[in-house]
Formats: sequence, structure tokens, C-alpha cells
Amino acid sequence: MKLHHAMLMLLLLVVPTANYAGEAYQLSMLPRYSSEEINQRINPLADYLTQKTGVQIEAVITSDFSQYEKRLKSGAIQMGYENPYIYTLVSDTHEVLAMAEKGKDRDKFRGIVIARQDSGISKLEDLRGKTISIVGLTSAGGYLSQKLSLSRVGIDVEKECTISEAMDNKQENVLLSVYTGEAEAGFIRESALHKADNYLPTAQIKVVAVNAWLPNWAFSVDKSLPEDLKCDIQAALLELDPAHPVIKALKIDRFRPARDSEYDEVRRASGMNPKTES
Repeated sequence: MKLHHAMLMLLLLVVPTANYAGEAYQLSMLPRYSSEEINQRINPLADYLTQKTGVQIEAVITSDFSQYEKRLKSGAIQMGYENPYIYTLVSDTHEVLAMAEKGKDRDKFRGIVIARQDSGISKLEDLRGKTISIVGLTSAGGYLSQKLSLSRVGIDVEKECTISEAMDNKQENVLLSVYTGEAEAGFIRESALHKADNYLPTAQIKVVAVNAWLPNWAFSVDKSLPEDLKCDIQAALLELDPAHPVIKALKIDRFRPARDSEYDEVRRASGMNPKTES
């Protein structure tokens, strides 16, 4: 009996007690960048979370925004790092654990409206009836921020303007369209204003308006994950300091705790009903 009891105690010591031990999970990032860059950004994070949680977490890459959204919704990818709009699309099955912070604006960012200096466009109201180049319909800084600001001055951009998505959904291609006159105005993220400085005389481009703030990128997990694993993941993210190699690879400053309701402004901008009223 004593021998049996001793063996049982030994087993309890060496076998992990977490109910998610032995599981393998997938982590991905919205494919806004090349596959090579995404690998460089999230592989260190996957390795770090594996070490911190004791479960196998593998970095995977999706081919486009649509596939990324579908795989998170289906449960094929259990952990994601995505822009605020995509998070709202998957938030029925995913919950946000942390929000990225970066630069002087930290946990928020915004878009701007640009036009040529000689366009005659000087305020948001001047955009009625104009052709506008946008980064993409799923771009928070290159469409939703501006859409929200326009709605506040009574303009429905989808009905009262002619919009077109930039080639490859690149911010610099919006700048190019505005400079060449292909579009009368453009929507880009504020931080992208000087992306084309090396090949465009951007002195010809002006900022017409600075637009609504939106919450930064979300780190989300499938709601069905064990609660203790969610807590372990969140704790691991929050203890990362700005000098940590994982944070440097992600090109952010840190993570902070986040609530789903912080993304309600994005839902309003995209025509969705907020889950909770802030």
C-alpha cells in the first residue's frame, strides 16, 4: 500500500495538472504583410507562449484576410492577432485578451483624408460626390476611421462618394492615386503619410482632415479555450516589456489588458450593432 501511494504521488508530481496539457493550438496574424514578415513577427511569440503555458502553440499563416477570418470563426485557428475591424468580425467566437500599444498614441490610431494641394478640397463636407481611393473596406485606418468621421458630419461615404480600393490594399498606392489625379481624395492611416516620400513629391499632398480614433490591434483567443489557459496567455502577454525580443519582433511597445466593449466604436463605423454600450 505504501509503495502504491508513493507511486501515485510521483505521478501527480510529473503529470501536468492543467486540463489543456497535451493539446496543440495554432496562432496566426492577419496577413497584412508578406508571409516572410509575418513569420518573423509571430514565430517568437508562438515559442514564448509555448514556453510560458506548457502547451504546444504553432505559428501558421493564412493567404488573405478572408481565409484568416474564416479559420478563426471555424475554430481552426485558436489564437489571433488582428486589426480592430477583423476582430469585430470574429468576436462571436473569439474574445480579446490584450491590445497592442505603439508609439505616442499607444493603444489607438486614426486615419486621415488626403488630397492634392490644388484640389479645392479643404474640409470633410467637400468630399460629397468625389472619387476617393481607400486602402480597403476592411482597413481600420484606411477606411473605417474616415467613414466614422464623415458620418458625424452627415455624409454616407458609400452612397455619396465613389470609392475604390487601392491596388494590393497598399497605403502608398492611395498616395499615388491622389498624386496622379486618378482619385480626388484618399483615405490612409495617419502614420502612412510619408510612406511614398522616396518616389513621390509629397509636398503636392495635403492633409484635409484628421479622423476618428480607433482602438489598436487585438490579441484574441477562441472562447472555447480553457479559462486557465486564457489566463496564462494573458499574463504572459502582459509581462512582456518593450525590450523583450518578442515585442521587438512584433514591432510594438507592449500589450495591455483589453475589453470587447472597447471595439464598439469600430462596430458603429462598420454598421454593426455594438455588443455593449460604452
